[in-house]
Amino acid sequence: MTLLQRKDLILVVDDSPESLGMVHHALDQAGMNALLALDGQQAIEIAEKMTPDLILLDALMPELNGFDTCRLLKQQPALATIPVIFMTGLTDAEDVVHGLEAGGVDYVTKPIRTDELVARIRVHLANARMTQSAHSALDKLGQSVFATNLSGHWLWSTPQVSQYLEAVGPPQEMRSAATQQIQNWLSRSPEPGSQLSLHLATGEFRLRYLGTTEHQEYLFRLLNNDGEGESQLLQVQLRLTTRESQVLLWIAQGKTNREIGQILDLSPRTVNKHLEQIFRKLGVENRTSAAAMAFHCLTRI
Repeated sequence: MTLLQRKDLILVVDDSPESLGMVHHALDQAGMNALLALDGQQAIEIAEKMTPDLILLDALMPELNGFDTCRLLKQQPALATIPVIFMTGLTDAEDVVHGLEAGGVDYVTKPIRTDELVARIRVHLANARMTQSAHSALDKLGQSVFATNLSGHWLWSTPQVSQYLEAVGPPQEMRSAATQQIQNWLSRSPEPGSQLSLHLATGEFRLRYLGTTEHQEYLFRLLNNDGEGESQLLQVQLRLTTRESQVLLWIAQGKTNREIGQILDLSPRTVNKHLEQIFRKLGVENRTSAAAMAFHCLTRI
């Protein structure tokens, strides 16, 4: 028996019935299923019930416009990763930027050229599937990773991050409180590997910046206060002992032998012995090279 492949499900949002009909016909001809909505609120209600693979969103609609609709969709973790393509008659660069800042991945101008629209949809569906595969891999590896846009708004997170936030406070409130701090920090163009401390009502949280993806997602790893998670990462990937990985982690953070000894309750001589073993196992000759390898390991996902 041959299994039928599920058709891609596209949510089309436009206050013009004529536009909806034209796009619906083009998607049907391309072998895709379409859900139709005449306004932003209806679109959100439909998306919550039947999660689409991609959303085509008219930018200019009465009451709730496309930009605000997109922002509301992106605030929901279950919908945040769905690619949104804006359909608009606006061609000014400022309006295009407005749409991308709201969370859109692309835009097409009206009147719609259906062949171009279908081609763009296929590209973004493929990108979304690759991104989802990466998310699934991170989930299976138990990585505490999340992503934001340049404005600091959360795009997605692995279950480990969500579970941690739920344990210490209301997740949505914490994400909202973190947005401005992350935006301010990203505006200073930090280097991958840098650390950020978030000061929230429920406490202080440390993040390591992992870098940005080709889709302009800014990736962070949520760190334990004692650095245990990153220490274990170094231990597994670089084949070090528990103590060696702890020493290397502090080397990567610029600590001296004496400071490492105080932190780990070791003598400077013992720290130096661990250093000798670390250099030998990593095939390096100095602290700078060892720290560089540690950073490479810590910022790789």
